[in-house]
Amino acid sequence: MDYSIYDAIRAGFGKVVFIIRKDFADDFKEIFEPKLKEKIDIDYVFQEMDAFTDGFSIPADRKKPWGTAHAVLCAKNVVNEPFAVINADDFYGRDAFEKAASFLKNECNEKLYSIIGYDLLKTLSDHGTVNRGVCQVDSKGNLSSIAERINIADIDGRILCDDEREPKELPRKTSVSMNFWCFDPSIFPYTQKLFKEFLAKEGEKPKSEFFIPIVADQFIHEGGVVKVIPTTSQWFGVTYKEDAPAVEQSLSELVKKGEYPERLWTLAFSK
Repeated sequence: MDYSIYDAIRAGFGKVVFIIRKDFADDFKEIFEPKLKEKIDIDYVFQEMDAFTDGFSIPADRKKPWGTAHAVLCAKNVVNEPFAVINADDFYGRDAFEKAASFLKNECNEKLYSIIGYDLLKTLSDHGTVNRGVCQVDSKGNLSSIAERINIADIDGRILCDDEREPKELPRKTSVSMNFWCFDPSIFPYTQKLFKEFLAKEGEKPKSEFFIPIVADQFIHEGGVVKVIPTTSQWFGVTYKEDAPAVEQSLSELVKKGEYPERLWTLAFSK
């Protein structure tokens, strides 16, 4: 998360909104506010189970929030400008943030959103299978569909999915979503409408989730455009505990190359 915020600041982003649980908000603020003070504006959003449910009766056996699209919707009242969405526990790289910032500043509107597309081969783990949002990209470089594929692994040079979808084998040059999206604020009322429909159809299921790709896919089908922006950045993430040493080594190499300082927040930023 620190590296993402650092990259976002130097790419020109002016505000960070943390979507967190209310029960650890005080501890969270103690960690982040001292190092981010006067470097970027900060706001907080709590993904409460009943947020934007409009009186829908939440199943008693539901334990988890409603998913990533609902998390984004919870930021409706604090975000009024084009914005990016990321996972807190992934490393996305400087190039990804710079391209996202350029798109948000120069292209994004109520009919045009984007997603940062990563090379599937750069997101696999040597220690087990992964799940990825596989992007179908049209001839204009826009997203035509996105589907969550399960249990993906490189087996003897073949990229195979162990799920119930076809095709079982994916092309080696496949673009995938790592949940780095760029949206116009018009996404909020649109998501709120779809969330209401989701609750009517899936809300009684205790493990149903309202994912960002559900919203993006519907947006495309209704005439919107989601531009796929390829990045040269290397994605890092700890899917398995065995991934951690490789991630640590990769970050250390970036520090040695001068891409990041040894201590991120010793460098002064101006807002």
